[in-house]
Amino acid sequence: VQLQASGGGVVQAGGSLRLSCTASGRAFSTYAMGWFRQAPGKEREFVAAISWSGGSSYYTDSVKGRFTISRDNAKTVYLQMNSLKPDDTAVYYCAAGAAAQAMADMNHVYYWGQGTLVTVSS
Repeated sequence: VQLQASGGGVVQAGGSLRLSCTASGRAFSTYAMGWFRQAPGKEREFVAAISWSGGSSYYTDSVKGRFTISRDNAKTVYLQMNSLKPDDTAVYYCAAGAAAQAMADMNHVYYWGQGTLVTVSS
């Protein structure tokens, strides 16, 4: 599976962005998908994950109520980010793994996409 992320950019605090991650490969529908981020000088951290069916989703506490992860049948997973804060500034990575509830542990990520930079200005 190859993953291609897009949609990053510069936005003012309080604004919104939608990230997309398109997968290639026939097994996309069998994988849980997730988003991670890495801020300058910090370790990569889990943001959100969604099950292979789309029926279950998980979020880190700092983005609950502001970010929404979704997926469609066209091999794309999205991260809708609202009410953005300067602390959300980071390179965002999409990922594929076996189980959405396990993807907070990066050991359960099978594939990584390249990052897309999100900059939130104050």
